[in-house]
Amino acid sequence: MSGPRPTMHQANLQQIECLITLAEELHFGRTAERLGCSQSRVSQLVATLETRVGARLVERTSRRVSLTPAGARFVKEVRPAYRALLRTFDHARERAMRGAVEELRIGFTGMVYEEVTATFRSLHDQHGVAVHTTDLPLGSPFTAVLDGEVDAAIAELPVHEPELTVGFRFPPQDQFVVLSADHPVAERETIDVEELAELDLLHRTGNAPDYWKAARTPSVTPSGVPILSTAGITTIQQGMALAASGRHAMLACRPLTEHHARTDLRFLPVRGLEHTSQLGLVWRSDRTSPPLIALAELLKQASQPAVGTAPEAP
Repeated sequence: MSGPRPTMHQANLQQIECLITLAEELHFGRTAERLGCSQSRVSQLVATLETRVGARLVERTSRRVSLTPAGARFVKEVRPAYRALLRTFDHARERAMRGAVEELRIGFTGMVYEEVTATFRSLHDQHGVAVHTTDLPLGSPFTAVLDGEVDAAIAELPVHEPELTVGFRFPPQDQFVVLSADHPVAERETIDVEELAELDLLHRTGNAPDYWKAARTPSVTPSGVPILSTAGITTIQQGMALAASGRHAMLACRPLTEHHARTDLRFLPVRGLEHTSQLGLVWRSDRTSPPLIALAELLKQASQPAVGTAPEAP
């Protein structure tokens, strides 16, 4: 009759850390040095873990140390969970140092503007929620949200996925064409949407929905003239560099042009473009939370003009 099934607390974190470190070093002395203990303690931890697992995990001879097939498989399966647990402890320590009791992971597909970071500070001060930001691929704005890697993303609209919620829509922004200062049309004050057919527009590469890509880089003008787009980009910086080369142009919103002033680039307003540029705070509908709702409300408050002031003229 078999004995009771081992429980997780019997194989403690120190034993797992020891085996993972030994798997990396394949040397008891170096493992002991990294862990700050004696070699005999390393041997004891490994032996205890082997007893809990019920299989030999490490082979040790006078010349070498290696994992058994069972040990290699165990390390491969347990390492992601161990690292995730360490990240959880790190995040908890960061929140404690910041005086925050909760944390939001917010992804961006471009710059984090000052107005947004000011709202993050208000979220911390008023609600005790710390914001951790991360860069998202320019052409894949929703994947990390859908996969649960971030709690929300500040990304370009539109969003048509039924499983996603747009918690806040930033004010729409006019679109500009970004091109080299030496480009033949660079001396114009503005450019008409039909004249986009004279350019080679950069498009976003990634797994974003087709409707989203079409909104970022139209394939035809309103009259049906095809718009050339022979190159893709994965970052704004890459787009700026390609535009400066003189071979390509890129559509961008007003805030981006204001934060990327360069002598080798020109930013021309586009007349007659059907779609304005608009950002949104996007999260998974089934993961709506009080911190996300609070962030959306703070963004809404920050976007409203102060009492007694007139809105900015278009």
